[in-house]
Amino acid sequence: MGEVMVTLAAARSGGAAESKFAWSLQRQLLVFAEEQIDRPDNGLWEIRGEPHMFTHSRGMMWAAFDRGVQAVEKDGLEGPVQRWRGLRDRLRNEIDQHGVSKDGHFTQFYGTKEVDASLLLLPQIGFCAPDDPRMLATVERIEQDLLHGGLLHRYRTESGVDGLGGDESPFLACSFWLVEQYAATDRLDDANELMDRLCSLTNDVGMLSEEYDPVARRQIGNTPQAFSHLALVRAADALTPEVHEPR
Repeated sequence: MGEVMVTLAAARSGGAAESKFAWSLQRQLLVFAEEQIDRPDNGLWEIRGEPHMFTHSRGMMWAAFDRGVQAVEKDGLEGPVQRWRGLRDRLRNEIDQHGVSKDGHFTQFYGTKEVDASLLLLPQIGFCAPDDPRMLATVERIEQDLLHGGLLHRYRTESGVDGLGGDESPFLACSFWLVEQYAATDRLDDANELMDRLCSLTNDVGMLSEEYDPVARRQIGNTPQAFSHLALVRAADALTPEVHEPR
């Protein structure tokens, strides 16, 4: 829901006309979001372990209500803005209180010290600035725990959060998110180095898969993977000289 609301808000900002049907659909999405607001989930990665209050999921729910508020206040659409504003503020306060560790970094879910690559999306949706001290601390912890061989894993499988045994290979979209974060905080050498590394992993027709096995030196998982290519486009955009707003 959050991704849909963020995307349609960006479309409005880009000049797309808002149809009556589209806005009524968005309002119904927010009704559903409110009904589910206290429900733990399985996160972006659809883990097979126990449901949790995943910080990324809570951030996306915050984004859904935030874009609803913006639609009324900035775009002149009709809706229960006071209610949405209250829910948005409630989610922000909740994340600030429960989604940040004592060490000052965002956490994979409430009540853990673990991190997750999906936390790199929080600045992209406008929840916090890329240089927010909590975000910088999160990046440092992600580099420490999830960055191996120059590529980023989704989360530490050793924590048992996904209910599965074994390990997994780096997830390519996550590394592109890190490129975008580096670029947004003026770590341009790091951003360009990682971008070059990622672009060197494409196959003979320039496509990327879901994951990359650095030991076997081959792509694995779904291929071509749209998620990887979308993240590549965003990372390339972030490395251009122009300044862009989160979208």
